[in-house]
This record gives sequence, structure tokens and C-alpha cells, in this order.
Amino acid sequence: MSTENSFSAGEGEGHESPRASPVTPKSYYDTAAFDEMKNNDELNESLKGNSALNLVWSFGINRNIPVHNISDANRQAVFYVTAHTGVLYDCITNRQKLLQGHCNDLSCTCVSANKRWLVTADAGDDSMIIIWDSYSCIPVRTIFDPHPGGSIAVCMTADAKYIATLSSSSPQVMSIWDWTTESNDPVCSLTLSEEYGIQNFIAFSSEDCQQLVSNGHERVVFYFWDNEVIHHSAPPLTDEDFNKVVGLFSQSVFQPKSSKVLTGTSVGNIVVWDVVAGNDMPCNRKAFKIVRLQEKGINVVTIVDSYIVTGDVVGHVKFLDLELRLLNWYNKLGGGPIISVSFSHEQMNESMSTSPKHPRSATLEGDPFVVNDFVFGTETANVGLYKTRENTNQFILKQHDAPIHAIAAHPKEAKICIGGYSGSLQLWDYEKKQLVISRSFGSKVMIQCLQFNPTGSLLAMGGTDGSVRILDARTLLEEGEDDGVAVFKHCHDCITHLTFSHDSKYLASADLDHCVTLFQAIPGNFKEPWLYLGKQRAHYKRISDITFGVALDSDVPRLLSLGEDRLMVEYDVINSGIDDVRLISSDRIEQSAVPTCLAWYPPVVKESFLVVANDQFKLKLYNSTTKMCRKTLLGPTYGSPLRKLVMLPSENGCGGQHYMGYITENKVGLQILPLDGNPHKAMALIAHPSHVSNVVSSYDGGYLFTAGGCDSCVVMWKVNSESLEASSQLGGEDLEPFYELLEGGRDGELFQELEDYFYYALLRSQNVDTMEKRETSTRIPLSQVPFVMRALGYYPTEQEVDDLINEVKYSEYVDTGKYVQDVDLGEFIRLYVNHRPVFGLSSADLDDAFTRLGRKNKDGTVMIQRDAFLSVLQNKGEHMTEGELSELLSTLLGIADLGGSAEVGGVSQKENLISLLKTHLPERISADMFLGKVLGFGAASGER
Repeated sequence: MSTENSFSAGEGEGHESPRASPVTPKSYYDTAAFDEMKNNDELNESLKGNSALNLVWSFGINRNIPVHNISDANRQAVFYVTAHTGVLYDCITNRQKLLQGHCNDLSCTCVSANKRWLVTADAGDDSMIIIWDSYSCIPVRTIFDPHPGGSIAVCMTADAKYIATLSSSSPQVMSIWDWTTESNDPVCSLTLSEEYGIQNFIAFSSEDCQQLVSNGHERVVFYFWDNEVIHHSAPPLTDEDFNKVVGLFSQSVFQPKSSKVLTGTSVGNIVVWDVVAGNDMPCNRKAFKIVRLQEKGINVVTIVDSYIVTGDVVGHVKFLDLELRLLNWYNKLGGGPIISVSFSHEQMNESMSTSPKHPRSATLEGDPFVVNDFVFGTETANVGLYKTRENTNQFILKQHDAPIHAIAAHPKEAKICIGGYSGSLQLWDYEKKQLVISRSFGSKVMIQCLQFNPTGSLLAMGGTDGSVRILDARTLLEEGEDDGVAVFKHCHDCITHLTFSHDSKYLASADLDHCVTLFQAIPGNFKEPWLYLGKQRAHYKRISDITFGVALDSDVPRLLSLGEDRLMVEYDVINSGIDDVRLISSDRIEQSAVPTCLAWYPPVVKESFLVVANDQFKLKLYNSTTKMCRKTLLGPTYGSPLRKLVMLPSENGCGGQHYMGYITENKVGLQILPLDGNPHKAMALIAHPSHVSNVVSSYDGGYLFTAGGCDSCVVMWKVNSESLEASSQLGGEDLEPFYELLEGGRDGELFQELEDYFYYALLRSQNVDTMEKRETSTRIPLSQVPFVMRALGYYPTEQEVDDLINEVKYSEYVDTGKYVQDVDLGEFIRLYVNHRPVFGLSSADLDDAFTRLGRKNKDGTVMIQRDAFLSVLQNKGEHMTEGELSELLSTLLGIADLGGSAEVGGVSQKENLISLLKTHLPERISADMFLGKVLGFGAASGER
């Protein structure tokens, strides 16, 4: 089960539900019902997660979206965004309420003036705008597909009755919505001219909800809407107009108690716009002056009370009066360039306003400077809370401001280590939600991967520069150094994988240079506790995965690597020496599929297996010793192939039940073991809409952690295996789930056809033409299985036929010591749905093959020379003999029946084949001709 959209809220809990109709209030002003829901314990309990994977915490922040201060007299909290989830963080209790519902990364947010209503919007397919009650965290209104491609900016009126949005598509559309009604259409919309550029900021006037302003980097647009009509103007402004450098526009705001609009710029200016005299429309404005406030760029312009507030690129927050005179400023915040400033909502009494704790303003009078506490967000992913009455600054969040790919869970404790491209390394206690220790390696060290050793005492770190560091897991210092610089730099490209042996004596890494590098621990050597042994380039394409295991009935470590070149390589770890990393074997395990990840199969069966996922949505079990493919199974099909597998410890399950976690392009999922191809034993949901780069399991299997790469966040998922078990039971027992995978189900034509072929194969195995008494049976010999598969439209290669036969033949050998020589109908159905291609064959596959093998004509048609065509069929891949090729072409071209011969008059097979080709095939063969004339799919004209 996969949910593309789900609505949820709860303290540290995720919730999965169908895309249901939104809750619509009768009126914004009728809030009594929501006040009652806020305190309804039964309702809050129902919102807790009941999916197999539930979002419970999010590490990180989207630093490009403003942070909102939603504190008031009853709470101290902030609202920010990670990936497609809104996070309402309580600064006092250290708890998160997670607002889930979007299937794309959130692109913009806003909050009402009284901090009651939150608005979230995303950009992408199936986009939405959701209005949330910030107390109950319930989505009270949802607008589906507001713009093609979603929204890039959103704002709300002072009374919270209307919201305005800017589309992310071009040409941009500005729409105004009355979200308090049940209408799904905007009140009015306006398509903007492309000459205005991309508008990325929008704001209502706090005194007149009919006026708005938006701006991009180079143009400011003013709006006035009335009676479902939007009037607008976009006066141009250049450096020559005032003989000053204007700079790029950042944000705009309506000045209170005035008709002016103020816009900040990247060179420290404030542009003052005002209504053109003698014009009836308040949107007709022009720039009246440019005020030079400072040297550095202004990122934020907002209003609080009667103050104009700016935030700049050097991390200063300044307060100006309505004449743009400086009243006060905060220049020691220390968080980096300011990108958002948001104030709490609380009513100050007289005693608070005259408190001596308030700082004095910078004016000559030196009056107390009274303003609410504010939260600021920075470009370096820091969020600070400044308490103005106490004149103190507290950082609420200090997160990564660069992509995160590296995560590692401690093998024995509730700790997770997170490393990013910013060079920052953080160790968290994920049960207490507290940062234990952090270290910065500087921006020159971009952390790509992390791995704890089995005891949890060491932490290996791989960088994009090819460096490998081995750190003390508690201090995050290099092993054997006090503060130091111990590092291996023997790799020439980015480290992609790290793995320790079970006894922590060896460490192996894989890099983008297609090399596997081996390191060995040297006990007792405190100056050089680790030794570089060497590296081996056993692959000629990217290495998909590496893993250490243990040899059967011994304590000898085994190291294996898997590459996109379809090779599985085993290394001789014990006998390798310095600059001499040896190989044991190199086996090609796939013909056309590309393997994507590798893991050791848990001991759910007696045989020792390796499980490999490939890009054709298959999971294959290989005997860990012989590398023979012992089973092929249909894997989870949730949009993209599996990218990483992680086996959860069995303590998570009941009675020793095992589970497997996995990730796809943008989803995280859970699978019940043992694998059998039943689709109801797997689930997935969106983890990071853009990309999931990594997944790890907690030491007890109770949580999965996913890293989102470019979204700079790590998400913590609680595993609820009982939910997945219940879902699998609802899918049916025995063969019922496999019948569903057949077109039409058990009552469909395919099943009836399958039964006919199955019993015809039984007759065929007893000789169709015999007059002897036949033996009835419910089983057919293994030799007949490939013929029935081909009759059903699945054409396995000879290697795939061998895998089919071996899968059945050795299925009971470990238990009974005997081979299985036949299959019944149920076993055959399982084989068929697990082995057949997920998406079948298409003409695009044939076109691709011809493009690779042939050449283009002047008209662009790809052709293959007849001789080259013959050579490829005989010598490439699973080559065919001349006799086999002659027989098959004779059958396809209608010259002879299958099993017959095209040989005439004692002529050799080669001569007969050449004659056959010259007679029935042109000298140059196109894909359309081959598809129509040889394969018989439609006419040669190209019917597909």
C-alpha cells in the first residue's frame, strides 16, 4: 500500500490516510468548534499514526523558506519546513508536531496575524494548498491543484479571510482565494506578463486587503482587486532613473498609516513607491525615491507594530521608524545572513512596556525600545529566538545547510550520526531528541557516507574528495589522534560506500573510480591504529554496493561488491597483503538487468543467501557460496527500482519475524520476510519527494532513518510491523494475492488460457500422438515449464530458463536431499508472476536495440546491415548456432513449422541460412520491418 497524499498531525507521530475531502469551516470567525477540538483527547489520539511506517521526527530545515514565530501568551513555538512536511516545534517541551499531506516539497508558507492559521503550499504535480489550525494541527481546508505546477509564494490578509498565491509555472498567475467558503475556485485571478520576470514574493496590505504587492529580482508589481477583477501595474525602475544602483529586489511591504510601499534591495537600498497623483487606482504607483540605508544587501523587510524591520546579509536585524530613521539594531546574533524575521503575538501590558529590562532606543531621547520577541532564520540553516525583554539570544536549531547523504545508526545505542556536504558531523540521541556532540570539518570536507563498526566504538567517514577518516564514535576525533588530522587519501574519487567486518578488524570502501579499498586494524599501535592494505579495480562501471559477511561455520570475514557492470566480486580478505588485494571470484549475475543493491538475507531459511535488487523490479536470492541464482521474486513496485536494502533486527518482530526496509527514488518502504512475491507484504510512502539518498535501521529495528540529499534533512520513521501484517492478511491467503497479479484475476481470460496451456503441457509430456492410456496428474515436468511460459507471452533467455529450473529443482534439496522434478498449477502461477517482466516488452526496446546496433539513413531511419544482423545473433549475448538460427527464422518467416528444418537438398546450414536471408530479408533491415515482417506484430508499416 502506498499513499501519495496523506493528512496527519500529532506530536511526533505520522499518519496515513487516503486523499479525503477537506474539512471546511462554515466561517473563519466561527472558531468555537476548533477550540473544542483542540482540547479533545479522543480526537488527538485518533490522529496518531497507524501506518506500517510513521513519521515521528525530522532532523533539518528547509532554509529557503521563512521560519514563522507562532508564539503567543500560551505557547512558545516556531513553524518551519522540512521537505514536504511542516514542523511545529515547541521550544519549551522539545516536541514536534508534524503536518503531513503534501506529496511535493513545500515551496511556500504563511501564517495569520494572530498565529492561529498556517498555510502550506507546494510546487509540482498534484499540488495543494492546505490551511491548518495551528493549535489542533488539523487541516481545516484544502485546495487541490490551485495552479498547474503549484505555487511559489503565498500570503494571507490581516483578518485571515483571504489568501493570495503566485503560480510556479510560466506565465505566472496570481490568484486570490476565499478559503472560508466551500468554493474550489479562486475569487479572481490574473495572468502576469512574462516581461515582469518570476515573481517570488507577495504580501497583502495590513490595512486594506484589496491591495497587494509582489516582486521578483527585477520587477515590482502592484495590485488592486475589486468585484472579482484585479487591476495591476508594474512600473519599471533602472539605475538611470535616480542615477543610483538599484540592485536586485528582495521583499516588499506596505508602510502602515501611509500610501507608500517599501522594497529592499541587494545593495542596501530601500525603494519608496507611492501612488501616482491624480490616479483613481491605488495600484498605479511609481518609485519616488531610493534611500541608501547601508552598504550590505537587505534580505528581509517586514512590519511590526509601527516599526519597519530589516534583516541583512551580515546577520543584522534593524528597526526603523516610519521616516526610515534607525531606532535600534541587533548586530551580535551570530547566525549568518538573515532570510526571515518573525515576531510573537502577545499583548503587552503597561508594566511590560515600561520594564527597565527593555533596551533604550538609538534616538537622542533614549526611550525604552519595546517590541515582542522575534525568531530569525538564516542562510546557514540556523534558527534563533531573541528575547527582547531579556536581551538574550537562544539558538533553537543549528542544522545542515548543504545536502545530506551520510547517516549511520549506532549498533547498540539510540544514536544517529548525520554528516553533510557542509562538513558538519552531528551525533544525536534520537530518543531524547538531543544533540550529543558535533564537529565541523569545514566546507572543504564534504561528507558522503558514514558507518559505525559492530561494537559502536568507531565511526568511519568517507568524503567526496576520496578521503577516509576513522573517528572515535564518542568524541568524533580521528582514531589515535588528540585533535588531529589522521586521514587516508588513497582514493581518487568520491567514497560512496563504507563497511566494517563483523570483528572490526577490516574496513572496506568503494568509490566512484570503480575501486574497492581495504584497510586493516593494527591492535596495540596507538599512533597508527589502521593500515592501508590496497585497492582493487574489479569493476568497470559504478559500484552499486559492498558488504562484509562471515563464511559458513567459521569466523572468516567475506567481502563482496556488486557493480552496475552486473558483476558480483568476492575478495580474499585474509590472504591480501599490502598493495596486494586479492580476488576469490568474479561472477556475472545478470544478463540485461542492472543490479542496484545487495544485502545478506536473514536466517529465515536454512540456506545462506544474498539478496540482490535490480532495475527491473526483481529481487533475486543467490547462494552465498556458489553464487547460483536460487530464486527470482517480484519486488515492490512503487514508481522506481529499489536503491538500498536494510535488514531489520528480528527483535522488532513477534516470534522472530523478520522485516526488510528499503528505499526507491522518493519513497521508503517495509517488506515482510521471507520474500515470496506477494505484493501485499510490502508497503511504501513518500519520504522525500525529490530524492531519497540513504536509509538505515536503528539497533533494535524500531526505527528507520532516511536522508533526503538535497533537501538537507533526515526523517525518523517508527516501524509498526503489526499494521503491515494486518494489511498482508487482508490481501488474501495462499494463491489469492498471485491471482490478482494476473490480468482479469482468477476469472479472467489469462487464467483460463494458463490452465489450458498447463494441461496441454501435461499431454505434450506424454506424447501428443500416442494412443496409449494417459496418466492424469496435477503436475507437469520441469522440462515443460519454459514452453508454457513462452505460450503465455513471456520469452525467457536460456539463462533465465536455467534459473527457472534451478529454482524449482533445488527448492527442497536442503531439507530432503532430493530434487524436485515437476510443478503443480499453483507453483507455476507463482513462477510466472515472479519471473515475467513487470512491464513486458515494447517497441521502444526494439527501437533502442536497433539504435545501438545500426546506423541512421539520411532520412533518420535506423538500419542494420543483414550480415551484421546475422553476426550479432550468432556471436553476441546468448549466441545461436547456424542451425538454430535457420530453424527459428524459417518458422518466423512462415517457411517451415517450429521444430522443422529449412535445409534443402543436403545444402549446408550456413549456405541455407544465407540463401534464406537473401530470399526473404532485404539487405538492410529497419526496426519497423523486423517488427512487422519477422515478428509478425502488425504490418511492416510500423503498426505496434
